[in-house]
Formats: sequence, structure tokens, C-alpha cells
Amino acid sequence: MTVIVVDVETDGPIPYEYSMISFGAVIVDNDLTKTFYGKLKPISNKWIPEALAVSGFSREETMTFEEPTKVMEDFSSWIATHSKSRPLFFSDNNGFDWQFINWYFHYFTGNNPFGFSSNNIGSLYKGMVSDMFKNFKHLRKTKHTHNPVDDAMGNAEALLHMKNMMGLKISLK
Repeated sequence: MTVIVVDVETDGPIPYEYSMISFGAVIVDNDLTKTFYGKLKPISNKWIPEALAVSGFSREETMTFEEPTKVMEDFSSWIATHSKSRPLFFSDNNGFDWQFINWYFHYFTGNNPFGFSSNNIGSLYKGMVSDMFKNFKHLRKTKHTHNPVDDAMGNAEALLHMKNMMGLKISLK
């Protein structure tokens, strides 16, 4: 299976009523060189200024971004090109990130290459260290900037660290 870490930035709390503004993805392997960055034109007139501010973009800037159909088709092609096997979706906050990626894939392309499941990095770490209150974020190397590629990269680094902690010999490709 191919592990792909995804991070999403939006202008509100839910898809359809609000828009996914940008997202980043990283293939988790020993190199961490395969990345994807998508910036999407808003699909709704609704937006929350404080939510959008997290992304670092203005509403005017987002209106110049690519059409969501093209971005999601490009992402699907990128996944197909870089996946040696079934792609697995991992995220820091999969409840949030997954809902946007899943909805956008189904709405704009008719299919989600990740299938119907997602994985939460924090939950995995809590189980590994047997402590429901432990946080994995200290395992990141790349600073958390709210650029979704940076944030996905930091989370991919943390996953690699967890793999090494467990002495796993399995391939993450």
C-alpha cells in the first residue's frame, strides 16, 4: 500500500457550503520528495474570514485559483502515477481533511482514489505509546506553517519516525 499524508486548508467548516482553498500531499517513503500542491477556486459565496486567514490567502487571491475539477483530476492522476498499490489516506486531523478531499473527489470527479477510509496519525501514535493523551507533533521536523505541503511533510516525517520507533521492516511504498 502507498501511504499518502494530506493536509487541507479551507474557508469554513464543511464542504459544499464552504470551500477547500488548498491542500498538500506527500508520499511517505524514505525520500519524501513526491509532493502535490493544489489551490482551488472557491465553490461557494460563503466564507468565514477567520477561517480563510489561516491559509494566508485573501478572498481575492482565491478567486484566481484553478477550477476544482482540474485540481482534483490532477491530484487523482498524481496519486495513480505515484502509487505502487492501493493509496492510504493519512492526516493529522482526518475527520476534517478527509471530509473535504472525499467530497471534492466525488463531486468533481465521481470517484475517490482513496476509497472509503482514512487514517488518523494522532490516533496511531496514541496507540503506539499506549497513552490516549500523548501528542505526536513533537516528531515533526518541518515547521507547521499552514502551507499544506509543509504541514503534510511534517506529518509524513512523524509517520516515518513512528515506523522507526517500532522497528518496522515493512515498506511504506
